[in-house]
Amino acid sequence: MPNSGKKEVTMNKVLFPTKDYVKELVRIFKSSKNSQKLVKALSKYHEKDIAEAITLLTPAERQHIYNVLDEHMIAEIFSYLDDAEKYLEELSLEKAARVVSYMDSDDAVDVLDDLSETKKNEIVEHLDADAKEDVQKLLSYENDEIGSCMTNNFICIPDNLTIREAMSALVKQAGEHDNISTIYVVNSADKFAGAIDLKDLIIARQNDNLADIISSSYPYVYEHENINECIDKIADYEEDSIPVLTEDGKICGILTATDIVELVDDAMGDDYAKLAGLTSEDDLSEPTLVSIKKRLPWLIILLFLGMAVSSVVGIFESVVAVLPIVICFQSLVLDMAGNVGTQSLAVTIRVLMDETLSAKKKLSLLFKEMKIGFINGASLGIMALVFLGVYIHIFKKYAWMSAFLISGCVGLSLIVAMVVSSLVGTIIPMFFHKIHIDPAVASGPLITTVNDLVAVVTYYGLAMIFLVEIFHV
Repeated sequence: MPNSGKKEVTMNKVLFPTKDYVKELVRIFKSSKNSQKLVKALSKYHEKDIAEAITLLTPAERQHIYNVLDEHMIAEIFSYLDDAEKYLEELSLEKAARVVSYMDSDDAVDVLDDLSETKKNEIVEHLDADAKEDVQKLLSYENDEIGSCMTNNFICIPDNLTIREAMSALVKQAGEHDNISTIYVVNSADKFAGAIDLKDLIIARQNDNLADIISSSYPYVYEHENINECIDKIADYEEDSIPVLTEDGKICGILTATDIVELVDDAMGDDYAKLAGLTSEDDLSEPTLVSIKKRLPWLIILLFLGMAVSSVVGIFESVVAVLPIVICFQSLVLDMAGNVGTQSLAVTIRVLMDETLSAKKKLSLLFKEMKIGFINGASLGIMALVFLGVYIHIFKKYAWMSAFLISGCVGLSLIVAMVVSSLVGTIIPMFFHKIHIDPAVASGPLITTVNDLVAVVTYYGLAMIFLVEIFHV
């Protein structure tokens, strides 16, 4: 029965066809005239799909939706929009303020940050007292502080309750807070005392002691901690949420799993940008002049380093004059050296994220990368020897001996350049990390230029010694 698996998959697709909920919603929006039926129909769909469908409507059609739905539902939908500020401006000031009031505080701040300062202040002034206090608190943090990302959507109970009382407190708070998978506990001084997993509370017996199911060693972060400094710790615990504490140990908010994923994603995106020599990720809405200011300083530095590499190439003019064909394969050696250096850089930066890494392990990484560079270089060098030798003989009309001497020079250059590039791509970020300079910022452009220099000297040096001086090709 070799095809039974395929038949089963096909049958499942027939029984459970993939649905395009967004298209369904757009049809519902455009065809439904009865407000009650529309609200009832929307209750069957996820807010994420509704948000995507709304972006496909005209402003007039969206106004009809805004009039039909209550502010709480609109707030849930807007939380899934990447550019919610655009749609928030379609609402009246009072309604926009009510929508923001219903949002989680971190989502509300994200939306407000994208508005003009005037519009933001107007909406904040129209928020209800609790929402206004929460939003102003988050806006008071610096952008690189962990407190700027937290939300007040969490369940918190005192540690002196019985199991029954704890369940009752959970049910009472769950009406306002939907992050209930982890319940946070405070002591008599209102300080963080631990956390309870919802499952443990549900299966606990009525006469059990609440203290027995409290995880008193639950991880936490402080509100003014730098995001980049604690992001690894947050991600490593893999919890649904992490409490954020004030300096005196009181809970002021939590980071949800969604917040943590966004922080890790932002950190990775920032590192990718740094590898390109930029200070942060380019934003589509970022002014052109700001982008230029980010990139130009590095480009100027690279220009002068490139001039240095070009001047080195000029030293080998005599080789090019005697054997012009060698210039055809210069870019091949340079590109492969650059690729290997970039690979080693990426691996090293990931490894350096572990602050407890010992010197022995760093040395082990260095030798491993060089070994990988040598084996890969040898493999590519042999391929270059064979294929380039045949190419040079057939298409460039060189004798077999001369053709394979030239291709051998290219192959040997690849081995040397790739080993050195692996060394450089590993040791430079380690050096910058040691002197407390971000290796992602400084390493990328520098490694590229150093590898070019190494590859040029290696390739033309070997060509001069072996091809010109020794074998007189």
